[in-house]
Amino acid sequence: MSSYNKVEAPKKLIKNGLRLDGRKPEELRPIKMEVGVLDKADGSAYIEQGRNKILVAVYGPREAHPKHIALPDRAALRCRYHMAPFSTDERRSPAPSRRDMELSKVIREALEPSILTQLYPRTTIDVFIEILQSDGGTRCAGITGASLALADAGIPLKDMVAACAVGKVDGKLVLDLNDLEDKYGEADMPIALMPNTGKITLLQMDGDLSVEEFNAAVEIAVEACKKISQMQRESIRRKYVQGDKIAVS
Repeated sequence: MSSYNKVEAPKKLIKNGLRLDGRKPEELRPIKMEVGVLDKADGSAYIEQGRNKILVAVYGPREAHPKHIALPDRAALRCRYHMAPFSTDERRSPAPSRRDMELSKVIREALEPSILTQLYPRTTIDVFIEILQSDGGTRCAGITGASLALADAGIPLKDMVAACAVGKVDGKLVLDLNDLEDKYGEADMPIALMPNTGKITLLQMDGDLSVEEFNAAVEIAVEACKKISQMQRESIRRKYVQGDKIAVS
């Protein structure tokens, strides 16, 4: 465990122009993505973003159960975001928390515009996002991983959704906040983007930004989402071009 994680309420989160984990203000954490990691799921993905470690499984489209959740004109998308008991420094209850349920809804709403659900009426598509290790920004990394898993499941998409947060720390805008910056920074703004259309499917904000800071933050996040989107596409190509299933153009 790195030493900065043990620090509580540090006086400064930026020293000599660098953040406590050594990044520049507009620098993403290192990101690793892999698809098709679970044999038993229809689609799956694993993503590491900094110290975040997240596993996603997708099932469906499949017959809606129970029947009353079926929608006559499209598939019902269900998402479950869950932080494992061992994902944080202090053990969490294994039961879904109120925050887990809130983020499950937020993630579903961020993903739904990208999915051609109308092709599968009266079915369900289930997305399970398990946070194995958390270090801030798990909703965004979860959205990125979930979109990858949906693509791996072969579900038709308008575009993959990529997500990243921008925040304000020590008076400066910073990209891809870690846990310390999330807890002790001045603002946090997660954004999810469909890069091909430029459509933003998620924008939340906690804290205060001026109009100028808000506009600059959106621009920074959109550029970051485009970079993450490219990583998503490369991870799909790594599996399907190097493997022997299908080729992705």
